Amino acid sequence: MGKARLLVVEDDNDISNMLKIYFSGLGYDVDVAPRGKEALDKTRQVLPHLIVLDIMLPDIDGYEVCRTLRTSTRTSHIPVIFLTQRDERSDKLQGLELGADDYITKPFDIEELKLRVQGAIRRSEREALTDPRSGLPAGRLIEEQLRSTIRQTGWAFMDIRINYFDQFKDVYGFVAADDGLRFAAMLMGEVVDEIGSSGDFIGHAGGDNFVIISKEETAAKIRTRLKARFADQVQTHYNFIDRQQGFVMAANAEGQMEKTPLMTLSVGIVMPSQQVFSDIREITELAAEGRRQDASGTATKA
Repeated sequence: MGKARLLVVEDDNDISNMLKIYFSGLGYDVDVAPRGKEALDKTRQVLPHLIVLDIMLPDIDGYEVCRTLRTSTRTSHIPVIFLTQRDERSDKLQGLELGADDYITKPFDIEELKLRVQGAIRRSEREALTDPRSGLPAGRLIEEQLRSTIRQTGWAFMDIRINYFDQFKDVYGFVAADDGLRFAAMLMGEVVDEIGSSGDFIGHAGGDNFVIISKEETAAKIRTRLKARFADQVQTHYNFIDRQQGFVMAANAEGQMEKTPLMTLSVGIVMPSQQVFSDIREITELAAEGRRQDASGTATKA
């Protein structure tokens, strides 16, 4: 996996700088937000694997930040560790009731904080809550969201796959491939923020496969915008020669080198207006078939 991303929400510059230096030295990708609203903005732009959250902030307090994170399907899965001077039992209980994963009081032992951060991230990954590369909800969280969605109306389920991803990984290596997955996740977030709603769900089903749960009226627009922006912006992940020629030379199943197009997206959409669904497997199977048909059409055009 790539570097785990931490977001430190702390208005004390000495503490935030110390945490950034310390955790960066341990191999984490660390970002800092001195205010609660800035933390929420940063979280929407790039999902962190964990948030270290101070309670006393200049604008909105950490409780409100945590409450906002937990009420959004996009961010409800992110582990949160409260970091605060408050040591009252009622304060701890309030934080835990809001869904915080842990609570550490100042002054704190940096080694203890490190172990708690590592433990929270491991638990999240072990329980199949998040994908370690994209930071998006994975496995069980996707299933839970689907089971909740199927009982509602007006939804749209989108099965998304990165075409030619395996060939890209073979040519450019796993580090570039992980960067490509993170790019795709970030792009999906931007497009959903632009066209969808705050209640839309984005998940990483594994490998090169993602899902979006949105509304019937916005799904087609999201698909069109997502595919167009991906095809345009993914070119920056290739070297100049491959970009110019529009393909890479990659080995096929028989080990022979052949021209492979640059990566694109294929998207299948399923909506309850199409038919009545009694099981989430019916949704995922029909969406996968739609995605394969979309991929076939893309290959034909290429």
